[in-house]
Amino acid sequence: MDFKDKRGTIMDIFVKEPYEHCVIIYSNKGAVRGSHFHKMSLQSDFMLFGKMTAYSRKQGSKKIEKFVVSQNDFTTWDKGEAHEFIALEKCAFLSFVNGPRGGDQYESDTYRLKIPLHEQLKNKVTDWSLLEAGKFTQVVLK
Repeated sequence: MDFKDKRGTIMDIFVKEPYEHCVIIYSNKGAVRGSHFHKMSLQSDFMLFGKMTAYSRKQGSKKIEKFVVSQNDFTTWDKGEAHEFIALEKCAFLSFVNGPRGGDQYESDTYRLKIPLHEQLKNKVTDWSLLEAGKFTQVVLK
């Protein structure tokens, strides 16, 4: 529910969706964030200010989605869905996580891609498979 009057605005980010961890991420123009996926964690992001290009690829899919995330946009990444951001300008977003990815456990459920999603899209990488935890092989189909 959103509410607006002369004092300002009250805006729900999410309703009935508890999260175990929340972090705020500031990025300078051109910064690349993410380019990884989580096996056990569900991640949602809320853009506070600025804009980013977002890339995502569901596990096993040949298709990479590309879209712009702007102020007040809310995105959710499924478990196993690779995601990446490139800041189009100085920006900040909140990242909410359910799963073992918070605090000291940040790296325990973060599996980095060998080839960033924006490069996969540029080079038409259409297939990927998980060989072992955290390691991908990329195949370009011509």
